[in-house]
Amino acid sequence: MKQIKVFIIEDDPMVLDVNQGFLKKLSQYRCVGTATNGEDAYQQIKRMAPDLILLDMYLPDMSGVDLLLKIRDEKIPSDIIMITAARDAKTIHEVLRLGAVDYLVKPFRFERFKAALDTYYKMWSKLQNIDSLKQEDIDGWKVAQIESPAIPKGLSETTLNQIVKGLEQQKEPVTAEQLARALGMARVTVRRYLDYLEKEGKIQVHIRYGTVGRPSHFYSL
Repeated sequence: MKQIKVFIIEDDPMVLDVNQGFLKKLSQYRCVGTATNGEDAYQQIKRMAPDLILLDMYLPDMSGVDLLLKIRDEKIPSDIIMITAARDAKTIHEVLRLGAVDYLVKPFRFERFKAALDTYYKMWSKLQNIDSLKQEDIDGWKVAQIESPAIPKGLSETTLNQIVKGLEQQKEPVTAEQLARALGMARVTVRRYLDYLEKEGKIQVHIRYGTVGRPSHFYSL
C-alpha cells in the first residue's frame, strides 16, 4: 500500500510533536518533513510536493492563508488541512474557498484528527485508482466528512452550535445559569453541553470560591 506523504507546518514545538505522534498512529501516512515558519515550509514544499500539508494558521513570518495562496500560485499539487485556533467565520470561509479539504480547530483530540485523515484517505485513494468518478463516489467521502466525528447520543449538534455561539458572544466567563438565561434554555441542558465541551477540551472552566457555599464554575472558549 502506497503511503501518503505529509508535510507538517507548526511553529509550536509541543503541538508539532503531538501532530507527528498522531500521524505515526495512521499507517497510511508518512511524515516527509516539518517546518516552523512559512518561508522554510514554502521552499521545502516546492521541492517535495507532498500529497498533504497540515498547515497552522499563525506562523511567525506570514499567515497560513498567505502561505496557502503561495502554494496555489505555484500550482503545487498538494492538498491542505488547516490546523488552527482561529474560529471566526470569515477566516474559515476564506480557507475553504482556497481549497482546504478540512479545518481542525485547536485543541482537538486524536479521534477528530483521525476522522479528517480517514476521510481524506477515502478521497485520495479514489482519485488515485480510477480515471472517472460517479456521483456516489464523491458523495461517499463528502458524507463521511460531514458526519465525522459524531457527537454523543442524546446531544443535538444544533444545540451544541448555539451554546458555542453563545459563549463566543460573551465578553467574560459566564456560569451555566447566566448562559442559559442569555440563550433562553434550561440550565440543566446548558450544563450538560458545557460538560461535554469541557471534556473535549473545547472550553475553559474557571473556578471561583466565595465566602460560603460551593465554588462557582465559569466557562469561556
